Parts: sequence; C-alpha cells; structure tokens
Amino acid sequence: MQLSEQEIIRRDKLNALRQLGIDPYPANLYPVSHTSKQVKEQFEEGKKVTVAGRLMSVRDQGKASFAELQDSEGRIQLYFNRDVICEGEDKTLYNQVFKKLTDLGDFIGVEGELFTTQVGAKCIRVSTFSFLSKTLRPLPLPKVDEQGHVFDAFTDPELRYRMRYVDLVVNPQVKEVFVKRTKLFNAMRSFFNNAGYMEVETPVLQSIPGGASARPFITHHNSLDIPLYMRIANELYLKRLIVGGFDGVYEFSKNFRNEGMDRTHNPEFTAMEIYVAYKDYNWMMKFTENLLEYCAIQVNGTTEATFGEHKVNFKAPYARVTMTDAIKQFTGFDISGKTEAELFEAAKSMGIEVNDTMGKGKLIDEIFGAKCEGNFIQPTFITDYPKEMSPLCKSHRDNPELTERFELMVCGKEIANAYSELNDPIDQRERFEAQLALSERGDDEAMFIDQDFLRALEYGMPPTSGLGIGMDRLIMFLTNNASIQEVLFFPQMRPEKKQIELSEDEKLIIGLLKAENNQALGTLKEKTGLSGKKWDAAMKGLAKHGLTKVVVEGDSKTVVLN
Repeated sequence: MQLSEQEIIRRDKLNALRQLGIDPYPANLYPVSHTSKQVKEQFEEGKKVTVAGRLMSVRDQGKASFAELQDSEGRIQLYFNRDVICEGEDKTLYNQVFKKLTDLGDFIGVEGELFTTQVGAKCIRVSTFSFLSKTLRPLPLPKVDEQGHVFDAFTDPELRYRMRYVDLVVNPQVKEVFVKRTKLFNAMRSFFNNAGYMEVETPVLQSIPGGASARPFITHHNSLDIPLYMRIANELYLKRLIVGGFDGVYEFSKNFRNEGMDRTHNPEFTAMEIYVAYKDYNWMMKFTENLLEYCAIQVNGTTEATFGEHKVNFKAPYARVTMTDAIKQFTGFDISGKTEAELFEAAKSMGIEVNDTMGKGKLIDEIFGAKCEGNFIQPTFITDYPKEMSPLCKSHRDNPELTERFELMVCGKEIANAYSELNDPIDQRERFEAQLALSERGDDEAMFIDQDFLRALEYGMPPTSGLGIGMDRLIMFLTNNASIQEVLFFPQMRPEKKQIELSEDEKLIIGLLKAENNQALGTLKEKTGLSGKKWDAAMKGLAKHGLTKVVVEGDSKTVVLN
C-alpha cells in the first residue's frame, strides 16, 4: 500500500504511543457525562465534566494550549495547561503525548472543570485526557484566513458522497439534513399509528417483481434454483394483507429499480406505501394533504419550505387538476377518446421522442412529463388518469376510459401516487394481460402477471385506497436539496478510479499545467528546472498515466492536460 508522507508520520506516532505504554485503541468504555451541547446549556462555573470526541483544532501557546473538541452535538473549547495535566516533574504527557503525538482528528476523552475565558468563551480546563482512537489519515479540514476567507473546503460532490463519513465530520451542517430525514419518518409513523394503521414488512426478494412498471434487478437463489427479483414495489403484498383482514397497513420499503441515475433517481430508494380498506381516492387526497401538512410542521416547524427559487406551502388543501385538463391547458391537445396512432403522431409533433414499443399509457405519460409536469410548483393533485396508464387502478365511476388515480406534483416532480384500488379480479387479469402484450412488443418496464395476487383477489378484497410516497424526494423538498445524493447517506456511485501515485517531478509538471494549460514544451521544461533525464522520466510517466499529451503542430510542440 502506497502511503502519503502524512500517513507515514501518523503511523510513526502510533508506534511511539505504544512504546510509551499508551493503547491508542483502548477496549474499555469511556464514562462520558456530558455532550458539548449539554455543557453549554447546563454550564456552571467549576462544574466537573467528562467529554469525548474528535480533536478539531489546536492553538499552541507553549506551556498551555487551547483546542476544540467535536462530538455528535457540536464543538466545545478545551484548555490544556502543562502544569495542571502534569503535576509532578515528568511533563511527558503534555510535552510529548499531547503536543507531538496527538493529531487533528484523533478521538480523545477529557476530564476537567468548566470556566469562562477572559473573552467570555465557555471552556473546559482539562485535568486529564485519554486517547480513544488514533486516526491514520489526516482530515481534509478547511482553512480560514484572518479575513474569514475559507480555503481547501471539502466540497467536491463525488468525494463527499463517496466518503460520507468524512463529509459529516468536516461539514457538520450536512448532518441536519439527515436529522430532518429521521424526523420525517417519525412524523409519518406517528400520523399513521394515531390513525390506527399497522406497520408491516413484506419480502425484498420476490419471485415476480410486481406493483409498478419498472426494470428489476435479477438474482438467483441457489438452493431453490430459481431466479428472484429485488423488490420494485411492495403494493401487491400489502393488498394481500387487506384481503387477509387488516383495515390499514403501511410500510417504509427499500425498493430497487435497474434504471438510470441522475439528480432525482437512485437505483435503491425508500418508498412509503399505505393501504386503507373501505376508502377511495377522494378520501386519500384529503388524508395525503393533512399528512404532508403535519410532516412539514414536524420537520421544519412550518408548512412553508424553500426549494431552489420557489417557496412551497404544504398547508392543506391542495389544488386538483385532471390529467386531461392539464394536457389540454399546456399543449392545446385533447387526449380524450384518441387512438394509439393519434397519440403517437401528437407526441411526435410536439417534439417528444417516441417509439413503436409505446402503448397509449406510455405515450400519454410522455406528453404529460414533457409538456405539463414542470408547470406545477405548489402541491397539486393531478387526477383521473387514462386507464392505460394505471393497470392496478379502479375504473372511474363516471368515465370508464379513466381511472380513480391521483399523483401529487410539487415543483414539477411527482412525490405521491394513489388509487382507488382495483379489486375486480377479472378486470385485473385483463389489465395484466394487456401489460403482457406490451412486454412482448419490447416494453421492458411492463408489469408481470402475478397469478398468486389474482388468486388473492378472487378471495375478495374490500374497497381500498392506496398511497405511495417517494420519501427521498419528499425530504429533498423539505430540506432544499436539488440532488437526491444529498439526502442519502450512501448514494450509489460509479466504481472508484484507482488513485495514481505521482512522483514529485510529475506533480510539479501537473501543477504548472493546472495553473496554465497548453504550454510550449520548451517553456514548460524551463519552468520546472528539471534535468533532461528527470524531465524525460516525468513526461513518460505522465503519458503512461494518460494525464498529459504533447501536441505537435508544424515545428511547435505544446503540452496539454488530458
């Protein structure tokens, strides 16, 4: 393993601690009495406390030092005095262990008493300190100059998402997003539980990926010698429980869809689905707007949220617009009674990319997504979807071409989807068979036929309404994050590129090219001050790594970064 200079130094310090008889990774518990927040809130001059956390800064003043300790609640200032820590003649604990063998990022525990500094800061006068964990890599801590300008901040998104453990340490404000995420889940659970509904669990590995139109991940069960699919939705299992006699069930489920990744989609995501017997989609609309109003208040203390340039208000009630009216309003085209061929030509004339695998439902969905969706900023229920778009939804009581379905749109994105659930087993079989026909035409997102679910419906399911909410997307709106990666602790990432170890000469050349790319070869060589042999070796190394190339135009040669 190639180690940096800093990593080598830290390992040397690790060995030095052990030689002094100090265990850098002790096994026994450390008796923390207060968090940094509790110290500040319950501050009493002279009070004895025991705290633990990461050492984040040190201001060495010779025989004394000020430092900052960061724990899960924030930071607290520490004061180390050599003669307090080392009462006798032996000053090794301060002079050697603290000043020379302790690094920023190390976990330490301290005991001491509270006092107020001359500038009014709440501080702990350390009487003893202990090593709890030695860090072997330096944290990418930002630097602040005298004017307050921040340098070397850990802001690169790919590095932050890939190393969330570092992101949370050096960018503690990120933690607030995940605190709010937990508040959202707790609020929603509380709302459902108070309504008398039951939280349940359903399978993640399924023999048939049902409940949604999506491309699944496929795996194999060795013992049974059968293919299995990662769950794309939990709908059909929750409905089975309604058949079995539960009046209301819900689940927060991890779903998996083998599709694209972008700022609003991750292959693994969290959805909430709830099904309530003897209800319809009109009842569910009122239930949904009351739910989201409650959750917004519990998460942010208000129904209002900022998302980008928009101010969104989750206070009920929400506007209601039919799918047909929405398309008519923003395109001038009436989808009512149109054939597949007419919809195909209409979508094409609007500049929407279409192909022969698309049925009526997919074509309407594409028109709505391209021309209408982005116009709905405030929470709006889009209702009464065409039947072809909703194979699990009950036919509309007033128009058999439509279904009793709504989606909730916020800032141009769908965050909730709900139905009056289809409970006619014969109609459901016909809808599944229509999906099978689409699959045979090449639609790889069409639904499978779930024979066991059809059998369950034949035993009878009461009138039911169901609701699904994308939890990741909802928390994006409540925390003003435009990227789903910001609200997931560990988003899916492309494989990490192997780190290229460069020589000092190679680093010198790269640094000069980053400052000014596309330099004449002779000029660049002169700037480096390298001998011919060292120059040739460095340039060959950079070319081998694919980092630079020499561009020849006539008699001139320039070096550029790849």
